[in-house]
Amino acid sequence: MIDLGTVAWPPKPIRTERLVLRESEARDRTAFIDLLASPEVHTYLGGPRPRAELERELPGVPERWSGSFVVDLDGAMIGQILLRRAMEHRRPAAVGKADLGYLFVPQAWGFGYAAEACAAALGWFDGVLPGEPVVLTTQTANAGSMRLAAKLGFSEVERFEAWGAEQWLGMRLPVAPSA
Repeated sequence: MIDLGTVAWPPKPIRTERLVLRESEARDRTAFIDLLASPEVHTYLGGPRPRAELERELPGVPERWSGSFVVDLDGAMIGQILLRRAMEHRRPAAVGKADLGYLFVPQAWGFGYAAEACAAALGWFDGVLPGEPVVLTTQTANAGSMRLAAKLGFSEVERFEAWGAEQWLGMRLPVAPSA
């Protein structure tokens, strides 16, 4: 969760050319379960959660906290963007910084939705917390995530071993506030 201080949450929906980033709603529950139970989505994230467990544990309106955006395409959830403060992290360079995470259903892969949604979320972040760097961690084996990190302007800080695989930590330096 991001410490938003005086920033109102949730923000107004963020609209891009094709997508809407918004707060979660009850209608998103099934999509969240599909996302969190997907073996494809969780290939580089330690594996999926059991569907039955998610059905029992997920609240009626899932993931409703500051820094969590549903990515909506034509009225349906296709993914989630997370911006949260990295208070505990395996790498000291990330502690205290905003951490960008994202998950998209496999049917949405390959269409540029992740780049569009992440760029919109980062643009919003730059507007409400100008001057703050953002970090992103991914497995180096996740070629798609590595390409997205580069496209979004993240530069490598370090590589490290964790969870049985090589990890990549990148940082996006703050955008200079407009005068």
